[in-house]
Amino acid sequence: MPDKNGPYKPGTPCWLDLMVPDQQAAIDFYCDLFGWQGEVGPPETGGYAVCTLKGKPVAGIMKAMNPDGTIPDPMPPTVWTTYLATDAIDAAMKAVGDAGGSVLAGPMDVMDLGRMAVITDSTGAAVGLWQAGTFDGAGIVNEHGALIWNELNTGDTAAAATFYSAVLPLETAAAQLPGAEGYIEFRVGGRAVAGMMDLAALPPGVPPHWLPYFGVDDVDSIQDAAVRAGGSLLVPAFDMAAGRMAVLADPQGGGFAVIAATTPEQPE
Repeated sequence: MPDKNGPYKPGTPCWLDLMVPDQQAAIDFYCDLFGWQGEVGPPETGGYAVCTLKGKPVAGIMKAMNPDGTIPDPMPPTVWTTYLATDAIDAAMKAVGDAGGSVLAGPMDVMDLGRMAVITDSTGAAVGLWQAGTFDGAGIVNEHGALIWNELNTGDTAAAATFYSAVLPLETAAAQLPGAEGYIEFRVGGRAVAGMMDLAALPPGVPPHWLPYFGVDDVDSIQDAAVRAGGSLLVPAFDMAAGRMAVLADPQGGGFAVIAATTPEQPE
């Protein structure tokens, strides 16, 4: 069921956005790659672009800038930020500090849309928190060009499990998918909502991070199109337990995965 109706359960990934030096170039890249529609937003939102798919919000893209509107120097790395839903962001922020995390931004009101914050967990991975007001988050999931999964890559999965369960109603369990030995699921109410894997499986030097997965119909054609548009191929298309996937980076360095999935899917 691709359309998402109603609020996300606390702990569930509900939104993602990208901060980039060249906002228009990023909008053009992702709109061409996934069939999104998007344009630079109005000044009162700092130009924040809410990209849509079939008329439903799917992701945000914003220009990298300081809170006072100046250009950062040095420029921060281009990364996708995953946001986890919460119904009590202020309580969650206290829990972040108590559990060994730190606050990068917020919490702050975003007009009447909701309240947001960006934190680092106790293992150093950055993630957002979103308490919905009039805006729940992604309005379409689990189809071509839409968010389908989110995955934490960390050097200490046990510490991460402890952190997230202290901040949000998240539990962890070993994935039951054949061929996914060592993969860990985050669960809300017994249902898998995100994944976690050890950084040891990745090249040395990769920092802890959350990686978004976008559903696609044809991984190989998408990876070819991304490279033609100036993107990079980080992990070429391969078959795995949940489907066929590849890991890519946009021309400004933002990493993301694409998957033609049999399972898992982004929870509604």
